[in-house]
Order: sequence, then structure tokens, then C-alpha cells
Amino acid sequence: MANDVVAGAFEALADPTRRRVLQLLGERACRAGELAAATGTSAPVMSRHLKVLLEAGLVADERVPDDARLRVFRLQREPLVAVQAWLDQLQAHWHEQLGSFKRHVDRRGSGQRSGEAT
Repeated sequence: MANDVVAGAFEALADPTRRRVLQLLGERACRAGELAAATGTSAPVMSRHLKVLLEAGLVADERVPDDARLRVFRLQREPLVAVQAWLDQLQAHWHEQLGSFKRHVDRRGSGQRSGEAT
């Protein structure tokens, strides 16, 4: 399940407009029209972007109580936390691999130096 969340997040984040939408929603909740204006897209294009972000779970929407037609979009933290956890695991793996390689090189280097001195 976590892999599905991460995969969906990366698919949604592949588009620069959607990344910009997430940046904007990281600052505050916005209506679709505000997001369209801020990103220079039309309302129908923004609607498609928001649909992708909603399906990926990266954003949530809520209806404004006074006007059921109006929706406000908010950033969802959970999928981004899953992506960060995946990146942290990847970084830990590479840190371990590079540390192992460094130890190997250091051992070979010190072995050659002592062999050269004889």
C-alpha cells in the first residue's frame, strides 16, 4: 500500500504545474480559480490537474458551507510523508553502500602502501 502511495505521488509530481499547485497549497488553502490564476492555466486545465492530485491523495477538497458549488483545496501531508520515508530509505541504503566502498578503498590503499614499503 505504501508503495502505491509513493508511486501515485511521483506520477502526480511529474508535472511542473502540479508541483507548483502543491507549493501554493503549502502556503494556504485555495480555490481552483485562484490556483488557475497563479499558475497561468485555464479552469478546465486546472480541474484536470486537481483531479490527478486528488486521486493521488496529495490534496483534499472541502465545500464551503455557504456555497456548495465552491470548493477549497488543501495540501494532504500523509502521501508526502510516505515519499519522504521512501527517500530516507534510499538515502540510507546509498550511504551504507558508499561507506562500505570507502572502507574497501581505504583497506586496499593502506595495503598497497605497506606492500610498496617492503
